[in-house]
Amino acid sequence: MTTLPTMSRRRGIYLLGALLVSLSWGGPAAAEDVDGKPEFAREVLAKADRIRFPDDGFQVDVLITTTAPDSEPEQRSYRILSKGNSQTLVQTTAPAVDRNQILLMRDRDLWAFLPNLSQPIRLPLSQRLTGQVANGDLARANFAGDYTPKILRTEKIDGETHYVLELAAIDNWVTYSRVLYWVNAKNSHPYKAEFYALSGRLLKVCHYQKFKRMGGGIRPSELVIDDALRAGNRSLLEYSNMAERDLEDKIFAKDYLKKLSR
Repeated sequence: MTTLPTMSRRRGIYLLGALLVSLSWGGPAAAEDVDGKPEFAREVLAKADRIRFPDDGFQVDVLITTTAPDSEPEQRSYRILSKGNSQTLVQTTAPAVDRNQILLMRDRDLWAFLPNLSQPIRLPLSQRLTGQVANGDLARANFAGDYTPKILRTEKIDGETHYVLELAAIDNWVTYSRVLYWVNAKNSHPYKAEFYALSGRLLKVCHYQKFKRMGGGIRPSELVIDDALRAGNRSLLEYSNMAERDLEDKIFAKDYLKKLSR
């Protein structure tokens, strides 16, 4: 006659099962292991930021191709100079008619310099720049300075564990009210981001693709942004010629940019 396991034996079986489950994750911490540890979520977010762009000054060219149903593709090119997350210059390089248009972000101010206007115009980060791309998508280099992160869960994607972070905007000034962000637990590569409005409505979904060496690290060279409100509307961002640069503060001065935009 088979006897039931004693309480201590049953407890041992449960512990063994839990150990096997934890080993199947391949090492990264599960969401319940880091619940209530905001410093871990901040570390995950900061590492992903350093994968996307260099910590210090850098320059990069971006080609944005926007497609929509029943419309011809539209292309626009930009050169970005960035120094940390507080000073960024975005200069339109194509089409030729818009070549001298410049966006300047300093701390919490974003200005547009246009050749036909004597004074710059103040703009919000959330305003659309082109296609599915907002001003803040190019002008802000990282998420860590604008959002408070929390790890919601882990997910397996193509056999690899990803942390799913919920990013809450620190105030109403930032580009998006809320972001869900998938980050590879093994190499800190960003995988996907979902951007939400203050109402909770999903605005767009971004995928980070084609990782390659540039700007002193392995980084995503393509971003695909799909409009969640208008099916079939997509913007492809292709990054090239990324290089770390020691940028002088005068490059980000309003008086200096007035000369460039003429």
